[in-house]
Amino acid sequence: MIRLAKETELLEIISITKACTAHMIDQGIYQWNDDYPSKKTFIKDINRKELFVLKINSKPIGCMVLTPVMDQEYESINWITKNNNSLYIHRLAIHPIKQGKGYAQKMMDFAENFAIRNNYNSIRLDTFSKNIKNQKFYEIRGFKRLGNIYFPKQSEFPFYCYEWLCKK
Repeated sequence: MIRLAKETELLEIISITKACTAHMIDQGIYQWNDDYPSKKTFIKDINRKELFVLKINSKPIGCMVLTPVMDQEYESINWITKNNNSLYIHRLAIHPIKQGKGYAQKMMDFAENFAIRNNYNSIRLDTFSKNIKNQKFYEIRGFKRLGNIYFPKQSEFPFYCYEWLCKK
C-alpha cells in the first residue's frame, strides 16, 4: 500500500534512507550522505503532504516525494514541457533488503498514475551520474535524459535530469 506518510513514521523512513545511503556507498555510489536526505527535509515533505510511504505487512519499506515545486537547480534545464505543470520526484528509496522485488516499479507506477490523475503534463526527476542502475531504471520506463545539474554538498559529479510525458 502506498499512501501519504505520517509524522509517526519519520524514524522508520529515515532508517530506510540511511540504509540506502550505506548500501550505495558500499557500491561506490556517493549519491546521498550524512547531510542528505535530512530529517528536516522529511519533516517539510510531511507538512506539505508530499512524502509518500510504501508499506508491506504494515511496515514501511520505501518512500518518495511527489511535489509540484521546481527546485532552483532545475531552472537551467531545457525541459520538454513548460515549467508550470510538472510533478517532481525526489528521495525515492526502497530498503536494500527489499530491493530487486519490483517495489520501485510499484512506486513509479503510483507516481505516474498520480501525475495523470492530477492532470500534470510531465514527471521530472534527477539521478546521480554514477548510479547506472537508476539511469537504466528510468530510461526503460520512458524517461528522457535532458541535462545535468550539480549539488555541491552531495557530490562533485553531476546529476542527470529526466522527464516523462504524461499520457492523457
